[in-house]
This record gives sequence, structure tokens and C-alpha cells, in this order.
Amino acid sequence: MQFIDQALIEVESGKGGDGIVAFRREKYIPTGGPSGGNGGRGGSVIFKAVENLQTLLDFRYKHMFKADNGGRGGPNNCTGASGKDLIIEVPCGTVIYDEETNAILGDLIQPEQTCLIAEGGKGGLGNQHFLSNRNRAPEYALPGLEGERKMLRLELKLLAEVGIIGLPNAGKSTLISSLSAATPKIADYPFTTLIPNLGVVRKPTGDGTVFADIPGLIEGASHGAGLGHDFLRHIERTRVLLHLIDATSEDVIGDYHTIQKELKAYRRGLEKRPQILALNKIDAVDTETVDLEELARQFNQLSYAPVFIISAVTRTGLEPMLQEIWRVIDEINAVEASSPVARNGNSVVG
Repeated sequence: MQFIDQALIEVESGKGGDGIVAFRREKYIPTGGPSGGNGGRGGSVIFKAVENLQTLLDFRYKHMFKADNGGRGGPNNCTGASGKDLIIEVPCGTVIYDEETNAILGDLIQPEQTCLIAEGGKGGLGNQHFLSNRNRAPEYALPGLEGERKMLRLELKLLAEVGIIGLPNAGKSTLISSLSAATPKIADYPFTTLIPNLGVVRKPTGDGTVFADIPGLIEGASHGAGLGHDFLRHIERTRVLLHLIDATSEDVIGDYHTIQKELKAYRRGLEKRPQILALNKIDAVDTETVDLEELARQFNQLSYAPVFIISAVTRTGLEPMLQEIWRVIDEINAVEASSPVARNGNSVVG
């Protein structure tokens, strides 16, 4: 399945039905009076989050969505039929922007959550509505109001508890395949991962936690370089960042600073998100030239984040790292339980 996380579409709600001019014509009722009914309401455009969608692929080839118009009013004071609302299903985690103003119109996180985006036009009034002592036979009615027309930008931000970040070839895909049943493409060259991969990792309690393997970031990613600019948005909803660092790199400390710089430049508070550092690929490190313990101590001085020495290939050191992830998540849950405003959507700020 092709992964599409952005789409540009146009939506239009239905026009309200026109009111009509009509008069009651019945035997033995010589002065029946006006009886033109009101027009029906136009259909609205409503977005709905569903669990069975994982991508915005449905909007790749269809860009225009229109709700039904309201029905015309009828005689005998009959109101026209209301137009059917248009329900547009999107994946959980979809943010709806007004393309012209860049305002957020909706942020659908929970399954079955809905958002009214374009309200249907009101039906016009029939001539019976204008009956008065001064005007016993009004011969005019009002047309229905036009529906709303909007250009929308849809962005999908993955809902994951843990986001695995790092430079290309840090071993993120290998790690998520070792921790879960996910089967991402793995190769020994940079930019192997072109789309985010999700995997469910089981806690000792049996509960599942979603991990997201974010495609590799490079220097300048926050300004559009490489692939990172397209996928930094997926980190926004994660609660914990697992920063994977290639221990075989020629400049391990420099690699760390590169990612931290891009998180800060993205300006979404990502640099304040709880982080856990993991020095990966220790199975390939030349221990005669690299002192892993000394390297870990250097990282402890650079960051308050805990540092773990692991190998995603041999699964060395993964259990202590997972225990720390569960501890941090439980701590966040406890804070949120006592302070509901600590969370924004499914992400923690600060």
C-alpha cells in the first residue's frame, strides 16, 4: 500500500433548496391563502476519523467533494427534503487546514471523532412565511443560500507513543523489526526507509505500545533538505523520542548534535520532548579503538537523557532500554492524570 500523508482537496456543502410561491386551492375554501413551503437545508461536509485507514491515498486521485443540495419547497406548506450530509472518512491523526488561511479547522485523533468543515446552506423561505395582516397574498419567496466552498490541506500525523529518530543508516528499521512484528525494508545504504513504519511492542503487562520508525533526518531537514522535512511532522504526536545513534560513525557526538539541531529548528517543541539515547551497532564496533563506556559517559555529560548501549541485530541491551521507555511513559501518564492540560492532542509539549 502506498503511503500518502498529505493531500490537497476542495469541498463544497450543498445549496439550500429554494422556497416557492403557491396558494391553497381547494373546493369550499375560496380564500386558501399562501401555502408555498420552505426549501430544504443543503447537506454539510463532515470529516470522520476511522481506524481502518492508515494513509490519505484515497485523496490522491479524487480532489473534489460535494454534498447534496436541499430540495425545493412544495405546496401545502411542505418543506423540501434536506440534502444528505457528506461524510468523508480519514485516518486517525489527520489534521485539516484551510489552505487559504492556514488555520486548523480540525484535528481528528480518536476513532469516530467528527468535525463539521462546511455547513450546508439554509433553505429559502416560501411565500407562506411572509403572510401578514398587511400582505394577505404574498407573491414572492426566497432562494436557498449557497453552500460553503473550501480548499483544504490534509496532513496525516502518525499516532505513536515512541518515535525512533536518527541519521540515515542508524539502524532504526532493524530496531523496530527486532522489537515488533513490523517488516520494514532493510539495507546497508542510507535512505533505505522512505516512509514511516509502525510496529506494536508489547509491554510486560501485555499492553501494546506503538513505535514509529521515522525516515532518516539529515542536516537541514527542518528547512527541507533530504527526506526529513516531510516526516518531522510525524514526531509531533509521539510522547517519547528514542534517539538512535550509529556507534560505528566517525563522529558520534557530531551525529547527536545534528539531530538535536534539527529538532530545535523545527519549532514544535520537539527538543523538549522526553528522549532516550541508544548507541547502536555495538556488534560492529572495534572495541580496541572505541571505548563504548567512555562514549556513554560523554553523552551523559551532554544530555540528561539516559544512554543505552545496544545492538538491534543481536538484540543486545534492548530489555533495559525498553524498561526505561515504559518507565518514562508511565511517568508521563501519571503527570497527565493529575494535569489534563499537559497534553495537546496525543503529544506532550515540554
